Amino acid sequence: MTDGYLRRTAITRPILTDEQQDLLDTTINEWKTACNISSRIGWEHGETRKTYLQDLAYDTVLEEIRLGSQHAILATHQAAAALDGVEAIEDLDEHYKTSRPEFTSNTVKYDTRTMTLFDDGSVSLSTAEGRIRCDLNLPDEEDGYQHEYLTDDEWEVTESTLSKRDGEYYLHLGFRKDKPGKQVERQDDDEDRTVLGVDLGIVNIATTSTAYFASGRELRHQHRELERIRGNLQQTGTQSAHRTIQQMSGRESRYLRDKLHQVANQILEEARTHDCEYIAFENLKHIRERAPPVKEFHQWAHRQLVDLVEYKAEAHGISVEFVSPKNTSRRCPECGHTSEGNRVRQAEFECESCDVTQNADYVGAKNVGWRYVRRGLQSSRRTGDSQLALKSGTVTPNRGFVPSD
Repeated sequence: MTDGYLRRTAITRPILTDEQQDLLDTTINEWKTACNISSRIGWEHGETRKTYLQDLAYDTVLEEIRLGSQHAILATHQAAAALDGVEAIEDLDEHYKTSRPEFTSNTVKYDTRTMTLFDDGSVSLSTAEGRIRCDLNLPDEEDGYQHEYLTDDEWEVTESTLSKRDGEYYLHLGFRKDKPGKQVERQDDDEDRTVLGVDLGIVNIATTSTAYFASGRELRHQHRELERIRGNLQQTGTQSAHRTIQQMSGRESRYLRDKLHQVANQILEEARTHDCEYIAFENLKHIRERAPPVKEFHQWAHRQLVDLVEYKAEAHGISVEFVSPKNTSRRCPECGHTSEGNRVRQAEFECESCDVTQNADYVGAKNVGWRYVRRGLQSSRRTGDSQLALKSGTVTPNRGFVPSD
C-alpha cells in the first residue's frame, strides 16, 4: 500500500472451549454465506466498488445471515475486492470464462469494531451469537515476534482474519504504524536517486528497465485451462464437482502466489543490484480503465504483484512510486518521438523518427522509469541528480548514458 503505513501480520492461535469452537464454526459459515450473497449481487449488477456494493447488498445480507451489521459491511467489501479482480462484462472468447467469485475458505474477517485485543493476552471476537473472549496462545516474550506488535504502542490493530485449518484455529492479526522517518530522510532534496522502471503487461507480466522479463505465458495458460475446467464442473452441479472446484481453487491460489512472489523477488533483486532507491510502476487505475474484460485476470495479478513488491521493498528501504502510463508504449525513449505508428506489433517497437527497434515492453519500462525521473526534475526544491537504471548502466537528463563500472 502507499498510504504512509508499514503493515505487518502476527499469527497466533486462540485457546477455545468446545462451545466457542462451535460458535466460530457457525460464524465462519455465516460469513461465507454473506460474502457469496454479496458476490452474487455484485456480479448481477456489474458492481465492484466497495461502497456501492455495500449499498446494494447490505440489507439482503443482514436479512439472510446471523452476523452483526459491521460483519455484513465487511462481507460486502470482501466480495467487492474479489469481484474487482475477476469481473466479466462479456465473454470475448468462448474458451475464456471468468467465473463469479465463490467463497469457500474457512475464514472470517475482523476489524476493530468486531475484535478487541486486551493487555492480558486475550481477545474478544464477535460471533453469530454475541461475543466470546478467549486467551491467545502466545510464546514466551523473548521468543515470540508477536509481542513486538502487541506491546509496542506504535503498532495499531487493523483488519485481521480468523481461519480454521485441519481442525485448528488461527488468528492472523493485522498491524500498522507510520512509516519511519528514515523513509523521509532518504528522499532529501539534495540526494541523487536511481529509479527502476517497471512495465506491467500481458505477454510479459512484468519487464524492468534493466531488461528483466517475467513471462506471463505460463500464468495465462494455467488460468485459462483452470477456468475452462471450472466452468464445465459448475455446469455439472454435483457435490463431487463442488469439492473438485474447491481443491482446484486452492491449488491455483498457491501456484499463483508462488509465481508472483518469485517475480516480486526478482524485481527487488534488480533494484538492489543497480542501487535503486525507487521502483516506478504505471498507475494501476489507468491499467484497469483501458483493459478489456478478458484481461481482468492480469489486472488482478498486476495488483497482487505490486502489493508484494511494495511490501518487500519497505524492508530494503526502497520506495514504490506510480506514474501515469500515458504514451509510455508510444514514446521513443531515445529521441522522444511519440506516435501510435511506433508500435508496429504487440511485442515490437520501431521509432518512425530515429529507426530504433526494441522490445515494446522494455520500451514501456524505460518510459515509466523516465517519467518518474523527470517528475523529480520538475521540482524546484530538488538539487540532487536523478537517473534511470538500465541493464548496462544509468542514464540521466544532464549527463546522458553512464556505463556500469
